[in-house]
Amino acid sequence: MSGQTNQPAPRTFSDPASIELLVLDVDGVMTDGSINIDDDGRETKRFHVRDGFAMKLWLTKGYRLAIITGRSGEALKHRLRSLGLPDEMVIQGSRDKSAALDVILERTGIDVARAAHMGDDWPDLPAIERVGFPICPANAEPEVIERCALVTKRDGGQGAVREAIAQLLIAKGEYAPQ
Repeated sequence: MSGQTNQPAPRTFSDPASIELLVLDVDGVMTDGSINIDDDGRETKRFHVRDGFAMKLWLTKGYRLAIITGRSGEALKHRLRSLGLPDEMVIQGSRDKSAALDVILERTGIDVARAAHMGDDWPDLPAIERVGFPICPANAEPEVIERCALVTKRDGGQGAVREAIAQLLIAKGEYAPQ
């Protein structure tokens, strides 16, 4: 079967102005993907303050935000609570991000076509391939990049979430860059 490629079939994406729910991965999206472990074995994470500002703005405007991550940790819980994200909108330790997306969609009552998912690596693909508007940071894996409607100019952990939220709000006519 020569001549066949592993390229995904082209798909139609939802209008970014219709997005009501933004689902984020953590490592590689909200962080640069590094795992920092101190001498006592505690994991720490480094988050970009501008991403946090944009996440709070998204919530303040009445849109929904959720986190689906394969890892678990207290650092993330502290960061998300400081941003005002309810615990029920956070799924840590997910082994199946598509199933976790179903849980979030059920909790919010939002249709998958009105959801965006921002991920960077292979475990994110099952959710990315389902949502209406898939997003990834500039340094995502190539297989993720080729499936996304929006690829940010910034890398994960370097303001990519803020850039993605700004683009969604621009599409909605709710943000005008200066």
